[in-house]
Amino acid sequence: MKEMMVGSAAPVGPVGRWGAAPPQALLERMKDYGQEGAFALWDELSPEDRDLLVRDIQSLDLSRIDRIIRRSLGSQGFLAPAVEPVPESSVSRVEDRSSEDKERWWKKGLRAISEGKLAVVLLAGGQGTRLGISDPKGCFNIGLPSGKSLFQLQAERILCIQKLAAQSSDTPGNNLPIHWYIMTSPFTHDVTRKFFESRKYFGLEAEQVTFFQQGTLPCVSDDGRFIMETPYRVAKAPDGNGGLYSALKSKKLLEDMSARGVKYVDCYGVDNALVRVADPTFLGYFIDKGVSSAAKVVRKAYPQENVGVFVQRGRGGPLSVVEYSEMDAAMTTEINQSTGRLRYCWSNVCLHMFALDFLNQVANSLEKDSVYHLAEKKIPSIHGCTMGLKLEQYIFDAFSYSPSTTLFEVSREEEFAPVKNANGAAYDTPDTAKLMLLRLHSRWVVAAGGFLTHSVPLYMTGVEVSPLSSYAGENLEAICRGRTFHAPSSEALVTM
Repeated sequence: MKEMMVGSAAPVGPVGRWGAAPPQALLERMKDYGQEGAFALWDELSPEDRDLLVRDIQSLDLSRIDRIIRRSLGSQGFLAPAVEPVPESSVSRVEDRSSEDKERWWKKGLRAISEGKLAVVLLAGGQGTRLGISDPKGCFNIGLPSGKSLFQLQAERILCIQKLAAQSSDTPGNNLPIHWYIMTSPFTHDVTRKFFESRKYFGLEAEQVTFFQQGTLPCVSDDGRFIMETPYRVAKAPDGNGGLYSALKSKKLLEDMSARGVKYVDCYGVDNALVRVADPTFLGYFIDKGVSSAAKVVRKAYPQENVGVFVQRGRGGPLSVVEYSEMDAAMTTEINQSTGRLRYCWSNVCLHMFALDFLNQVANSLEKDSVYHLAEKKIPSIHGCTMGLKLEQYIFDAFSYSPSTTLFEVSREEEFAPVKNANGAAYDTPDTAKLMLLRLHSRWVVAAGGFLTHSVPLYMTGVEVSPLSSYAGENLEAICRGRTFHAPSSEALVTM
């Protein structure tokens, strides 16, 4: 196991006790950036709290933060290029794929994986607050018969793919493991690391897992001034899941990937119970197309679904994502008259593939441009709570820099079961995700010659197949043919 910590400034030396005024050099620097208000309560602070405040401000990369604040606030009001629907030529649709295509992509992907050319990046900075827990989302058990957490399901899918890649290789003894880079936040880092350690990395080797933290940025007022969380600490927040790019760059993880022989990077969010981690079919398709970036997409379920959609920025421009909050009613409901479907229908579900060379380019470009999204939020402050701005980048910001992007449609029922809201909500709950997984696995069992019995309607339950037995429904005949499985029951777990 490797652990990387993201730092945003030069090392901080020892700080002594301070007198009636803040350190002159530091105060002058803060004045240069218009942030001297951070010292407004200096006279009321104890010597210990003055030390804490000085250390806190010295830990900030003030010139970088000032550039981000100025450029992000200054970008407001500029009209973005008009958007167009994604061209049909940029989408691989489910119904257009032949079985020969899928088999070819699967084999090509497995070959690349066996050669160590794929790394996997997990975005795991979020807490399960909306799920009613304070732990990281990945620790959450959605209620499967096995009791497995999201982290365990994903780790076991990696183990399964490694095994399949080794079995398909011409040199089975020389296969390289998939390296798993897990991005945490200050709120989830220690708990996540300990969760993996206490469970022996779910069967993975500790050396093939790298934990690293995304960065944080000060929260600011509408005019760009720091908000103070306490009299001696600037309010800060994680820099969004797009903070991945600066974290990979600052901690030299892109160089680490290159040294391992990685060419392609699979990137996904933690809160999808059906995510196909290190999907060989997607990887093989990506290699076949020779593009810089790709994204799995599902069709919007209905016009008002709260998902961002892929668009083309200007005629012939790059693909990018428009958040659902940025779409007006006309755009949300507009119909393609030739197909009868929504014009803007390709939902972003945070399942991405990047060429490593492109990730190097985009990390440099995003840092150079330093334009962040502004999220208006309640910020804990010395006044209780203050409305302010969090500065965030999004993982999909990379697509605007990509010279070539393709979209790969997948079935929602097979690959997208988000876990975002607590049970009792209308959608995206642990219960809805659990049922989607059990129903999918039940279809696998029946397709492999198994039989199901059930004490409640089958649409309300199903059986669970261990990822260690099958990644996507393959190789289940020997386990299932002629056998009967009862649902729901903890004994309905199909495993080797």
